Amino acid sequence: MNKKPEEKTGHSIDDHMFGDFYPHEHDGDADHDHDDIDPGPLEDNPIWQRDNVALTSVGIDIGSAGTQVIFSTVHLQRIGDSLASKYVIVDRKTAYESPVSFTPFSDEHTIDGAALGAIIDAAYQEARVRPSDIDAGVVILTGEALRRENAEAIGQVVAEKGGDFVTATAGNHMEAMLAAYGSGAAKASHENGKRILNVDIGGGTTKLAHCAEGKVIWTGALHLGGRLISVEDGRIARLDPAGRHLAAAAGYDLSVGAPIGDDDLEVIASLMADHLVQAVTLRPAPDATAHLFLTDLPPELYPLDGLIFSGGVGEYISGKESRSFGDLGLPLGKAIRARAEAGAFAAPMLPAAACIRATALGASEYSVQLSGQTSTITSPGKLLPRRNIQVLKPYVDLAQHPEPAEIAEKIAAHFTSFDLGVADQDVALVFEYRIAPEYKYIRKLADGIVEAMQPRIAAGHPLYIIIDGDIAQTMGGIIREELGLSNDLLVLDGLNLRDFDYIDLGKIRLPSFTVPVTVKSLLFKDDPGGTRGEERVHFRDQDAAAC
Repeated sequence: MNKKPEEKTGHSIDDHMFGDFYPHEHDGDADHDHDDIDPGPLEDNPIWQRDNVALTSVGIDIGSAGTQVIFSTVHLQRIGDSLASKYVIVDRKTAYESPVSFTPFSDEHTIDGAALGAIIDAAYQEARVRPSDIDAGVVILTGEALRRENAEAIGQVVAEKGGDFVTATAGNHMEAMLAAYGSGAAKASHENGKRILNVDIGGGTTKLAHCAEGKVIWTGALHLGGRLISVEDGRIARLDPAGRHLAAAAGYDLSVGAPIGDDDLEVIASLMADHLVQAVTLRPAPDATAHLFLTDLPPELYPLDGLIFSGGVGEYISGKESRSFGDLGLPLGKAIRARAEAGAFAAPMLPAAACIRATALGASEYSVQLSGQTSTITSPGKLLPRRNIQVLKPYVDLAQHPEPAEIAEKIAAHFTSFDLGVADQDVALVFEYRIAPEYKYIRKLADGIVEAMQPRIAAGHPLYIIIDGDIAQTMGGIIREELGLSNDLLVLDGLNLRDFDYIDLGKIRLPSFTVPVTVKSLLFKDDPGGTRGEERVHFRDQDAAAC
């Protein structure tokens, strides 16, 4: 027998004791409200948007042999468990990869700007991306393309066409680091706790990056590449100075237009492969190999748990490519693979996540950081965006609680070591802050900075301060309100930077109130101010002298 349910005169919270959360309506005398209205997509929630930022980034790689464009979406998220405002990259997605085109050269000394622009314009059109859509990005000139007479001008023009926050960068150290990230070498060293050497072999140069625990701890480059000699119809069509030098060492006196056969290219490639083995394994390296280095010679790299080969020649080493493009790429790749399989490198060959696209992937996905939310920016319209700010990171051991005078002395000494005057140019002062965020410690640091920067303050210039600890707003308040600074002031936190970095600062993003920061190097032709150590271009100089 069914019992007739009792009629209710109203709807109360007791109705939900057993999980009665199905959609329903209230009578007028209900004693509670519901939050069961559909809030819409999570990505549209303002709270989610403050803690999650998506940046559209581009990497434009103009190399000795190939040019390519890669667009990526980088998802950064605020670290929640530390109650800090630091953002970390939690996801990267490649949105579009352009075809790899031969880098166009007008002659031995000049890049064809019009042809290069057409390649890049086509990539933007195919990806359906406008320059105004780009939040950050890098144009990186590498290898022999870097040494062309108009390389710097080309880099700047391409950067300006690519978007407001795309920057031109160049240098073997920078490329080596980006290639290690793009190839997966840095990630593999982090996941497995191993020491891995990334060997990125492009058209004009080979970049080495030593990775340990997810970090690139050393970078270098030498003059070995797959397109130092190129051939059309059995005759030399292009001969770079380093290619002429290596051919001479193999017993060939080459010149543009001279005949050359596949067997000859194999002999030269075999010699190049031997030089690479010696560069990695022998200490000290033989003079002939040491002479090929474009950077400082490498330290002892062993023991190594593995090598990853990337770059265009890496495609041949891995067996992913078998076509010949009329250069040294195919025979060089075969020769290196044969030596790796024979154990000449004394470490196993590991698979690469990317080969020819490694540098472009690294440039589009790993060169951007995002500041924390607790910033001090007095005049956003005047201070941002800002390009090409040199980073100075004085070593101040704040754990020892130094007095302001000592902090000021260390800052001044750091300017002197870089041959810079305090008031000479815009410089980002960077500090590691790993101690408790107590007022007395922050105040001492603020006092030391203001004391050291008095010449700049007196000249009316702005101050740029970056701290990895989560104290930017407190630091800015002390400097402005307690120390009475009237100059424009920018204080950011949550960033990891080091000496020799250059940075570009984008506009403030809302609603997260963060600032995109592109980290780069600036090295064109013979500029000695590279990111890490000396860079040399001796073959070009010797070739010019010989002529």
